[in-house]
Amino acid sequence: MSPTTSGARRPRIAVVFGGRSSEHGVSCQTARNVIDVVDHERYDVVPVGITADGRWVKESLPLAPAAPGSLPSVDDSLPTFSWDELASFDAALPLLHGPFGEDGTIQGLFEMAGVRYVGAGVLASAAGMDKPFTKALFSAGGLPQLPYVTIRPGQLERERERTLARVSALGLPVFVKPARAGSSSGVIMVSTEEELEPAIAKAADFDPKVVVEAAARGKREIEVGVLEQPDGSIVASLVGEVVQSGDAHEFYDFEQKYLDGSASNIVPADVPASVVDQVRTYALQAFRAIGAEGLARVDFFLTDDGLVINEINTMPGFTATSMFPVLWEATGVGYPELVEHLLALALDRPLGLR
Repeated sequence: MSPTTSGARRPRIAVVFGGRSSEHGVSCQTARNVIDVVDHERYDVVPVGITADGRWVKESLPLAPAAPGSLPSVDDSLPTFSWDELASFDAALPLLHGPFGEDGTIQGLFEMAGVRYVGAGVLASAAGMDKPFTKALFSAGGLPQLPYVTIRPGQLERERERTLARVSALGLPVFVKPARAGSSSGVIMVSTEEELEPAIAKAADFDPKVVVEAAARGKREIEVGVLEQPDGSIVASLVGEVVQSGDAHEFYDFEQKYLDGSASNIVPADVPASVVDQVRTYALQAFRAIGAEGLARVDFFLTDDGLVINEINTMPGFTATSMFPVLWEATGVGYPELVEHLLALALDRPLGLR
């Protein structure tokens, strides 16, 4: 269905945010920004919060602001929202990042409830969230990547020498990452062998499955947005670069992304036209490789040895200053128009297998 004409019932949209992942606060901030720009005369917008321990609650408009210098959160004292109520919505906008939101779990719930929603389906969401599976699909799609090692739950304890030998073969430094977390949560740069096992243990606090990646030489962080069109085709935005200021951070971490403002999004990136073309081509290949829908942000490293793909985000950061909206703003699609485009795609998508 499409948004109704004047005088008819407005499509009812559930904006779902918060969640159980380490990116709870980012999701809440995204929801506040998106709700501010939705056309409330065109849509009946209902905010639905998920607390940090997984309880669904009924939020109300306007959403309460966060304290300066911090990220907002869902209030656990609010009335419970019943999953049975999902059937009353025409579409859902799941502004959730990380596990239990961006990983196919809530997408499966919407599919079972017969509710259309914005973004990738169950399989693409799950594959895009799980870094080893993402990397396997990218490899099958012929996309260049950095060498990596996956450490599965309990593997370091069972096969310590073999596992450490595989990691040592990557050389130092390396980046130790939770396999299914985003926003650089739990990511640690390791420069010495003594730091490695504590870093793996720290990453395992976020996810029992851990990925260790070789560090890129001379890397620049390059990002691009991908947007599905009503006819099913996909287009890429201008290319941007994340530029860090100062030397307080060894890499682009959670604090830089969301709290201290010490990183800037530069669009368009100051790179050769040949690199821009390759980034956009690879981004479309990555989108198709995992079977994404609706939207994605695809991240690359431009290294001394060439361009490599880092990851794909099937529900990228969506605050007004996040890279994905900034990329599309520079490409000619403003923030309100971008939200409207995604809602229209969701309302027009078929239910069931597609």
